[in-house]
Amino acid sequence: MIWLLPLTILIVFELIADILAEKWSLAHHGWLWAAALVCYMLGNVSWLIALRNGSGLGRGAVLFSVASALLAVIVGVAMYHEKVTAVQALGMMLGIAAIALIYWE
Repeated sequence: MIWLLPLTILIVFELIADILAEKWSLAHHGWLWAAALVCYMLGNVSWLIALRNGSGLGRGAVLFSVASALLAVIVGVAMYHEKVTAVQALGMMLGIAAIALIYWE
């Protein structure tokens, strides 16, 4: 499970990049765009390391996708006052269930 560390790094860089990209969309400062791009690239380097260390494409991609989506929703609600509908909340719960089912032995 050594691949969990680079996958976690990927998720963190993706979250930082998403925040920077949202800030850029609101403020249009070029440095925010460039910083977001750097974070996306560093995150993808971590993804390659996770794949090389055994995350598996399917398992790793689902874990990354669900975790980054959930974190993006949390940031959207907390920092940008976005609303989550009941259907969207159900979708988030299904994502969590997907992770549980993938790891079910």
